[in-house]
Amino acid sequence: MESFTHFNEQGRAKMVDISDKDATVRTAEARSSIAVNKEIYSKITEGSFRKGDVLAVAQVAGIMAAKKTSDWIPMCHPLSLTGVDITFQWEEENKEKYRLHIEAAVKTKGNTGVEMEALTAASAAALTVYDMCKAVDKGMIIGPTFLQSKTGGKNGDFQRTT
Repeated sequence: MESFTHFNEQGRAKMVDISDKDATVRTAEARSSIAVNKEIYSKITEGSFRKGDVLAVAQVAGIMAAKKTSDWIPMCHPLSLTGVDITFQWEEENKEKYRLHIEAAVKTKGNTGVEMEALTAASAAALTVYDMCKAVDKGMIIGPTFLQSKTGGKNGDFQRTT
């Protein structure tokens, strides 16, 4: 069983020393979603929200969040990201309920992975959709949010199978 790396000998939190790790290309994809009602779905797809293009704003928010992950998550290293992409796909669950699937893909060449950046990007995009649409319905549900895949690093690749 591997020990937790974010604790020192005294059991207190620490930022892991990554100076001996090789700089390699590392990628991560994370997903989230938000369930919305038909009115919100229609307003987003028709572009009729007075606040603007909901998905364009959510996309920028996701990219900005990936770049600022170390400001949110205390033990994350500040990273120089080489790419961030946020994509959206709609699913009709029934005639009155729709789910917006959000995928965040993040890439870097560095000493540590970008899983947290991808998860933060997907979460921020979902939260931004909620923020822009809450005047219509506060009953939207965000999630699940999860890591879909990652490549690079000493622990190797990961691909979710379920």
